Amino acid sequence: MLKRERQAYILHQVNLHNKVLSSTLCQEVNVSEDTIRRDLQELAETGKVIKVHGGALSQSFNQLYYSVSNVYSQNQKKIIAQKAASLIHDGMFVLTSGGTTILELARSLPKELRATFISGSLPAILEYMYHPNIEVIMIGDKVSKNSKITVGADAIAKIHQINADICFLGINAIDTNHGITDNDWDVVQIKKAMIGSAKKIVCLTIAEKINSVQPIHVCPIGKIDILITELLPTDPLLKPYVEAGIKVL
Repeated sequence: MLKRERQAYILHQVNLHNKVLSSTLCQEVNVSEDTIRRDLQELAETGKVIKVHGGALSQSFNQLYYSVSNVYSQNQKKIIAQKAASLIHDGMFVLTSGGTTILELARSLPKELRATFISGSLPAILEYMYHPNIEVIMIGDKVSKNSKITVGADAIAKIHQINADICFLGINAIDTNHGITDNDWDVVQIKKAMIGSAKKIVCLTIAEKINSVQPIHVCPIGKIDILITELLPTDPLLKPYVEAGIKVL
């Protein structure tokens, strides 16, 4: 793979998953860690990624507020958000993770909706606060600078005290064998706690992340109640998930 092709691949993975690990990239493009490190440094110097220890982050992590112009697959995420919003009703206690698809959900909520939203994601909390009729509860603890979400033992303990009606998870990767996977250890622990603290689990993802795998396991496929993508539920790509007993929207 030529350098230009390799860096284009790296940039795409960063946009898709928000974060990449150098070790994973080495395996995927079959080059040394020194080569990946140089690629990430060049991409960072041109302002395309944020280089961090062990990998790189999307430039969106430089901002607390995500504008429409810098969100990957914006139109697809809007479709997903509108489907997700239809599941929320007055009086519900709604638990959410972070991520740009969750932010689109926040922006899609009907103005008349009266519900309680609980999250540790700082960007999501800001979006919920703009809504005129919803109550907002923030899960407090140490803030991960990389993901802009509260993490740690106190956050997990507080999540365990919640009995939410529904939980919306923005996910990084999903396939029928590995279930939900991610690449951030601290965020994975938060998502695991959320899965155990809600009556219904809804996963939101663009179709491009379907049938992909990240290094850290979140939960098996059987823990998911509903999977929402921008595709029609009858799309062949979603058939294995329907066959696994998941409701697909």
